[in-house]
Amino acid sequence: MKRLAVVVLILLALAGFLGWAIFQDAGYVLISYDRFRYESSFWVFVGLIACLWLLAMVIHWVLGLLHASGALVNPWSRRHRARRVSKASRAGLRELAEGQWSPALGHLRTAAEHDQQPLVHYLGAARAASELGEYEQSDELLRKAREREPEAGLAIGLTQAQLQIARGQYGEARESLNVLHNDKPRHPYVLTLLQQLYVQLQDWPALCRLLPELRKHRVLPPARLDELELLAWTAALEQTPQAPAVTVEEGQQAFDQRWQTVPSKLRNEPVLVRAYADGLTRLGAEEKAEEVLHAALKRQFDDRLIERYGRVRGREPARQLAQAEAWLKGHPENAELLLALGRLSLRNEFWGKARDYLEASLRLEHRAETCAELARLLAQLGDKERSNRLFQEGLGLIDGANGVRLPAISNG
Repeated sequence: MKRLAVVVLILLALAGFLGWAIFQDAGYVLISYDRFRYESSFWVFVGLIACLWLLAMVIHWVLGLLHASGALVNPWSRRHRARRVSKASRAGLRELAEGQWSPALGHLRTAAEHDQQPLVHYLGAARAASELGEYEQSDELLRKAREREPEAGLAIGLTQAQLQIARGQYGEARESLNVLHNDKPRHPYVLTLLQQLYVQLQDWPALCRLLPELRKHRVLPPARLDELELLAWTAALEQTPQAPAVTVEEGQQAFDQRWQTVPSKLRNEPVLVRAYADGLTRLGAEEKAEEVLHAALKRQFDDRLIERYGRVRGREPARQLAQAEAWLKGHPENAELLLALGRLSLRNEFWGKARDYLEASLRLEHRAETCAELARLLAQLGDKERSNRLFQEGLGLIDGANGVRLPAISNG
């Protein structure tokens, strides 16, 4: 209200001043050109100029209104196209997030064809087409995206690799990611997708080769990377062939070469030592496997290693048993060690000692494999009744672990 009052006062002052000026002197204006002659008072001339200016402003406003009305009415006008693209984009992106693949594909294709920056729309439409199983259309949309925005090759390539992985096209995904990796070797998401693909393919040697890059560029949190590294090297060792290609010596040599590629900080990890020993056993180098387990157990006593130590046959079974009995002094109530001692005693044909060790292990920990070992020994010793009972107990433990109940087996 105060501003309005000030404006009114200013206008009244101007009007008063204009009236006073007109009263003082009307002025005179003469315009003559060839036969044209115009003459009037100065203030009438000023009024005429003001009217012409107001008329020009009115005409400009009317023309602008007509243009805007035409844009709203004309479906092919630039403004109308922009509104249609914006509407299609909003609807398509919402439908894509909601998993409505078919309408999302239609809207995003429309937006991509008419937008000046179509990348997001093409990528969304390609994903929708892939979800619908229209793989050729999906690839065609990505090709158009490359044509329209060639500088966005990384974004398009990543989308293509993601879609190929989702479709189960792992070979094609690997090729796409290798191209991206060669072009952008340090890109975190390229490395992440490669890591995920290698895990999916169970290509553990390739993942092991990638691990230094993952660590160097901090693609994963350190704890997750340590876990992945242990998993990858363990699985790589477990992929050892069941039998050597030509001779035992060549198979062992190839396996030892793989073991030498394991980072030195990991070679004392029990899970890796166990995988290494298992690989040697599969390749027929059981005596070397026993030496590896023996050396590892001297450094660090571990239940996983002692379990394997009880299974492998060393060069001297008696010495192997004596070594395990020496460990019993420091671990007198270790069920895994007692089970290993029972197995080693069986190998040395010490039946009474084997029975004592197995029964001691069973008292500490009721396990199916201990029941089975003791049941076989008792059957050999002629105690059929207790042997059958232990077999039944072992089956019950296995069934309980699997969540399955089997009918009891009759002694008859």
